[in-house]
Amino acid sequence: MGITERKKRDRQQMQKLILEMAKKLFLKEGFENVTIRNIADKIEYSPATVYLYFKDKEDILFALHTEGFQKLFQAQQRLLSIKSPIERLRKSGEVYIKFALENPEYYDLMFIMSATGKAIHKQEEWACGLQSYDMLRQNVEECMKRKLIPKGNVDAAAFAFWSLVHGMASLIIRDRCVMIPEQHLQQVVQGAFDFMMSGLVEK
Repeated sequence: MGITERKKRDRQQMQKLILEMAKKLFLKEGFENVTIRNIADKIEYSPATVYLYFKDKEDILFALHTEGFQKLFQAQQRLLSIKSPIERLRKSGEVYIKFALENPEYYDLMFIMSATGKAIHKQEEWACGLQSYDMLRQNVEECMKRKLIPKGNVDAAAFAFWSLVHGMASLIIRDRCVMIPEQHLQQVVQGAFDFMMSGLVEK
């Protein structure tokens, strides 16, 4: 391995170390209560070292948020091989919920933590999130064009679909489903998703 490759590897490892520690602290202590010094102390480096990689803690939060969306988008892209748009739409909801349950920390940073929205506005761009949402929107539009679901406002329909699956995912990862025995939760979630899809499909 050459010097350039070694430096690149070392930089990636340091970024990963900073991001992993920041993620733990943001979720445990709350974003507003964590400082760059807190992160630096935990990884046993100086704050100046952290600033070599990120300009502030909002930059760190945005990087974590971007990582999460990249993971979600990769999972969504695997659905493109499904020819039926309505089946693809169904699977996209299942994939979304599966992602949330398997990556609750990322999901919290991406969709629930209020500080993330502020970081997005500060960055003035949201390419990673928009590509994921655009895939859903295009899927919904295709279903409408093929008369598989009722025609209407595509943006409203896509937002409604996302809101429903987001709601289910959020309730589960925040332990708000105590009314449902744990052993039946997966069955209830699947049933709820089937009920939602049955209401969408054009009769």
